Amino acid sequence: MTLTLRPITRAEHLAFVAARPSVSHMQLPSWGDVKPEWRAESLGWFDGGGRIVGAGLVLLRPLPKLKRYLAYLPEGPAIDWHAPDLERWLDPLLAYLKGRGAFSVKMGPPVVVRRWNPEAVKAAIADPGARRLRDAEATTVEPAAFELADRLRRMGWQQTEPGGEDGFAAGQPRYVCQVPFAGRSLADIHQGLNQQWRRNIKKADKAGVKVVRGDHEDLPAFYTLYAETAERDRFIPRPLPYFQRMWTALTAEHPDRMRLYLAHHEGDVLAAATMITVGSHVWYSYGASTSRKREVQPNNAMQWRMMTDAHERGAAVYDFRGITDTLEESNHLLGLLRFKVGAGGEAVEYLGEWDFPLNRLLHKALDVYMARR
Repeated sequence: MTLTLRPITRAEHLAFVAARPSVSHMQLPSWGDVKPEWRAESLGWFDGGGRIVGAGLVLLRPLPKLKRYLAYLPEGPAIDWHAPDLERWLDPLLAYLKGRGAFSVKMGPPVVVRRWNPEAVKAAIADPGARRLRDAEATTVEPAAFELADRLRRMGWQQTEPGGEDGFAAGQPRYVCQVPFAGRSLADIHQGLNQQWRRNIKKADKAGVKVVRGDHEDLPAFYTLYAETAERDRFIPRPLPYFQRMWTALTAEHPDRMRLYLAHHEGDVLAAATMITVGSHVWYSYGASTSRKREVQPNNAMQWRMMTDAHERGAAVYDFRGITDTLEESNHLLGLLRFKVGAGGEAVEYLGEWDFPLNRLLHKALDVYMARR
């Protein structure tokens, strides 16, 4: 059976997403509005009967002075990744994007390779022989994901290796931390928190930390803490208008797509975070906190409120997003891994991002390009 690919409307795209348990928030039409420096298009795959069977958001970034583009499908597209004839899904995509002037295509199949439960991660950190997460024995392994990787290589796709010492690639994180919620009561999830987490939540409650939902006008308060966090944790912050644009675009698409939470204590905002929901998947998206009054544990209080709200909304997974792949004590990101896993989170390895060079010469500009995202 042949599949045809063509641009689809926002309404068609959202209807397809609504019929699935979840897709990445970066594969929604609204994500294109968050990235105005890219040109966004919704694409749909149709079967012989004219039924939409797959969809993706492609972001096109023009090369300066040339009508050539980098085509990027972050954490997508949403197709049948384990179809025996994957070529009939990906060949029309490459042909269409080549016709649009793409010199290279980058995608991130939303396919899990391995999972490590909290005990396995804790043991890996304690093991002097394990320098990276992938050195430690996984709790579950998905053989189909390895088969998929082999097939993509045979088709001419090239895997992007996680860059840098911390395992974060230039695009989306290959390693994330997720707390499974499906089939679990809130009491079960609370029981899954480690002792430190439970103690800190109690401490915050006793100290009078109050976690509240924010709105668009609270984004500058979030941003003040985010800028402080960026300086402390040595990363380049996004500008405030980025978050304002994200709020406007995502909430216009669905009023409860994005939420903002703020932890208050005696008139001070000590921590803030954004949360994104698509179907049964909830992401803790951006977090920020001050170094002041850490003893009242605002971060644990805020996360627990977010997890409680996510569970109430019927979430199947609470996703803490990116984690480091390194287990080295000297790495400043190890504390973040401990914090996320302490909430009962599993370390999850995805298949990572893959490139298809349509023009090898221009493809070499890819790294320079992604640095300017």
